[in-house]
Amino acid sequence: MTTGRSASACVPVEAIRSDRLALSARLADYLELAKPRIAAMVLLTVTVGFMLGSGGVWTLARLASALAGIGLVAAASGAFNQLIERRTDALMARTANRPLPSGRLQPFEVAGFGLACGTAGLSLLVLEVNRTTALLAFVTLVLYVAAYTPLKRYTALSTAIGAIPGALPPVLGWTASGAGLGWEAFSLFALLFLWQFPHFLAIAWLYRQDYAAAGLRMLPGGTPRRGLTGLSASVYAAVLIPVSLMPGQVALAGGSYRIAALLLGLGYLAAAVRFFANESRETARGLLYCSLIYLPVLLSVLTWDHVRLLS
Repeated sequence: MTTGRSASACVPVEAIRSDRLALSARLADYLELAKPRIAAMVLLTVTVGFMLGSGGVWTLARLASALAGIGLVAAASGAFNQLIERRTDALMARTANRPLPSGRLQPFEVAGFGLACGTAGLSLLVLEVNRTTALLAFVTLVLYVAAYTPLKRYTALSTAIGAIPGALPPVLGWTASGAGLGWEAFSLFALLFLWQFPHFLAIAWLYRQDYAAAGLRMLPGGTPRRGLTGLSASVYAAVLIPVSLMPGQVALAGGSYRIAALLLGLGYLAAAVRFFANESRETARGLLYCSLIYLPVLLSVLTWDHVRLLS
């Protein structure tokens, strides 16, 4: 038989457990605001840019400061993006359970989180990295939040505008290393810029009905002309092949990278052409998965070949 004393002793334990679960859920919501999968890709490309720009001489502390500062700015971008899109997110099945449309977080909380992350990140970059990187990070934040995000409701050209901040992270890493802007940095920007289009087009085709229902004017639209999305993806993938060879032309890498870029580019193009030949969920997902393999593998080979040439 349970005594009154032992039963009452259990209450604080249950209350503590409940508080911990509530805190854990709240932290998970704030983490979701930062879009961790996108942030991870951003920080990967920043690291590649940093290592390429450092010329083999770099300090872990400087890289850590760059990653922390840029990561905080990326978290601010994600938070402000979800704050602006909270009503359209509520209309799409894949985003309806985000912290804002579900009501788990309030707009003022998200705004405060975004402001705190953005201020802390930019301050860290100014104080511990350099002003060029801080300025480029600020431009990335403004383009993503104040241009790309609101324009999605008005024009399909928002995709091209959004590809600009999406291509800037390796340039941020390059300048964070202390290297100056030039053709090397541009080659990294151009590579990321073009890679995004087949990637985005595959996602937009898969969720075209969701976007249309939410009133977002994203390519390819709710009822696209058959073959148009696949054709566009194929053209971008084809143009990406010679552009991906640019790092080799500006002495960032050698023959091993060129071979890898050519083979990976042909594989990416093949996935885009397959999607063009038969637009379906299977081929769209195939193109999306191919894009997610292409970029980290290519950047890994680029970094390895660059380090090999320096040694």
